Amino acid sequence: MIKAIKIRLLPTKEQEILMFKSTGIARFAYNWGLAKWEEMYKQGLKPSKSKIKKQFNNTIKKQEEYKWLYEVSGQVTPQAFDDLNTAYQNFLKGRVQRPKFKTKKKSKKSFYVRYDAIKFEDNRVNMEKIGKVLYKSNYDIPILNKYVNPRCHFDGKYWYLTLGFEQGENQAKLNKDLSIGIDLGIKDLAIVNCLDEPIKNINKSMEVTRLKKKLKRLQRQVSRKYEMNKNAKQFIKTNNIIKLEKQIKLIHRKLANIRNNHIHQATNKIVKLRPYRVVMEDLNISGMMKNKHLSEKIQEQKLYEFIRQMKYKCEFNKIEFVQVDRFYPSSKTCSCCGNVKSDLKLKDRIYVCGNDDCKLVIDRDKNASINLGNYKLA
Repeated sequence: MIKAIKIRLLPTKEQEILMFKSTGIARFAYNWGLAKWEEMYKQGLKPSKSKIKKQFNNTIKKQEEYKWLYEVSGQVTPQAFDDLNTAYQNFLKGRVQRPKFKTKKKSKKSFYVRYDAIKFEDNRVNMEKIGKVLYKSNYDIPILNKYVNPRCHFDGKYWYLTLGFEQGENQAKLNKDLSIGIDLGIKDLAIVNCLDEPIKNINKSMEVTRLKKKLKRLQRQVSRKYEMNKNAKQFIKTNNIIKLEKQIKLIHRKLANIRNNHIHQATNKIVKLRPYRVVMEDLNISGMMKNKHLSEKIQEQKLYEFIRQMKYKCEFNKIEFVQVDRFYPSSKTCSCCGNVKSDLKLKDRIYVCGNDDCKLVIDRDKNASINLGNYKLA
């Protein structure tokens, strides 16, 4: 199995300039390839990665005005076309939406690093055309001749290098009697059938609440400054607006890091219980987002990211991962007698069994997690 690690880079100013150039050239090549792909498609031709790459090398790279393409690694542009091809393949298979043009403002600043040029020595990593960059990491980085899909990216504050490598078997002894059911929610992030306490919603913590208030205040300030500096139908961006927007980006970055870290801690806690299987619902998250009253809270919970992390961590630890059908009545079924309460509403947070011989009274989400844990068990 491929294991990925992420290390923080500490580049000099000259190295950082080359890194930003690499991200810009990767974005330029991707957008050029996307435009050509759409143009060939409209002309009735069959576009392909090889055709577009060949046309780019024979026309654009040979022009004097594009000589700046040679200032960075020669692997940056070919990989951009590979990424474009992957995006189209995923689109044709119905996994994602049609590829869009990348913008300097919103797109992730990243580029491919030539794998056979990467060398680790004396707390420095060698990267083609950029040179030996200082780094720091808590990982024991394996010294290999080849790394899988190495990428360098900028998160708005720091530079990182991510790379993958083949990891051997990691089969730990599993508890064959433990089947874990996880019910995701909004009030709490997750309710686990074998845990006494639910996994809390990090968005209710004091730190996140403070950051969200600060974010709202800064967004109002920058909005007022845009209105003050409006010239006819154009908005003029002043130095104060640029400073405020940078602060806003850093707060978004910090909030994202807090939420991702919380999900990593939660999923790791579940996997360390060593169950033989984990059962979750196949949630229709895109449909849930259409609820205007709950869409913001659902987005903040990052439910898709929680499911994604559970999937790969279960696979890595040889734990069976099961997603039940989204119409499975996990909340409406009594976890004690199996009676289905069809008239259960979303506002009913306590489940009261309608069976006169049972009369179970239990938290609705806890009841659902128990049912998921017992899914298809005799």
